[in-house]
Amino acid sequence: MTFCTIVIPVHNGAATLRQAIDSALAQTYPDFEVLVVDDGSTDASAEIAASYDDPRLRLHRQPNGGLNAARNAGIREGRGDYIGLLDADDIWEPTKLALHAAHLDADPGIGLSFSGSWMMDADGRPLGLVQAPRLTGITAVDLVLHNPVGNGSTPLLRRAALDDIAHGTPTRWFDEELRQSTDIECWLRLALITGWKIEGIGEALTGYRINPNGLSANTEAQLANWTRMMEKTAAYAPDFVAAHGSLARACQLRYLARRAVSLRDAALAWRYAAGSVATAPRLLADQPVKTVTTLGAAFVLRVFGPRPYAAAERLLLGTAGRRPPVPSPSAQKGQATCPPPARRYT
Repeated sequence: MTFCTIVIPVHNGAATLRQAIDSALAQTYPDFEVLVVDDGSTDASAEIAASYDDPRLRLHRQPNGGLNAARNAGIREGRGDYIGLLDADDIWEPTKLALHAAHLDADPGIGLSFSGSWMMDADGRPLGLVQAPRLTGITAVDLVLHNPVGNGSTPLLRRAALDDIAHGTPTRWFDEELRQSTDIECWLRLALITGWKIEGIGEALTGYRINPNGLSANTEAQLANWTRMMEKTAAYAPDFVAAHGSLARACQLRYLARRAVSLRDAALAWRYAAGSVATAPRLLADQPVKTVTTLGAAFVLRVFGPRPYAAAERLLLGTAGRRPPVPSPSAQKGQATCPPPARRYT
């Protein structure tokens, strides 16, 4: 049985940290540790982690260096040959570690095992929305266009695969110069410079929290970080970026348009939506439904304003302003229509 480390980076996450830790300690897989990395919190995060009387849990404290610095510290300090990542505002299903460990054990060529995620609100209530991503045959193109891995709380990684992308530097597992687009940057390196496979498990095993107070509303910063990430990728894979960079940027602009729509920023939504099609007109042919609905939503918001748009959205969703009944995570059959939003970690 392979020993596993679950890394929980936290910065001022006291409101949700206990739920994340409890879900990690509740894993049915017997051979693991939980390593909470307190990244310079000024709230009670460290005290919450220290309050557990469980030999499987360790606390590592460090000055604030950002999410990637905390993840890198957890990988460095962890004792596991398999490394799981769990953000402090997300949770894992009890069988997640066992299923992913078995997945990696069964195929020594897999470097990253991931699963789908079910979405929950700020209070941990399921929203009835599940990501059901592609699971096999994943290429770097799939990652840069659609990122089937989804979010940073889904993967269990083989330490040997992480070491292959670190170039011998124990801070290069995750790029500490980036504040956003950090997950995809790491997965892209894994796909482009190693022979490790990225494959998924067909169950939604991660609960991903969508908290309006934690969302990064600064879409311009998101785009700047994404652009910097692609520049870094071009430094070692110029042919890949030359071949796929324009379409990837178009997909990113479309995603940001949808984020701007959800934030009711009409000007930005339209700029991003129109920019996505101008950058890669083939989006209209390759992915017509998502592209046209994004353009339509941005146009309606721009022309009619937030209130009429919200009313039209409720009407189209058939909710008439009411929250639909939400099934349990195991019974949910919906599929997320875009990647989960970026969250602020400072």
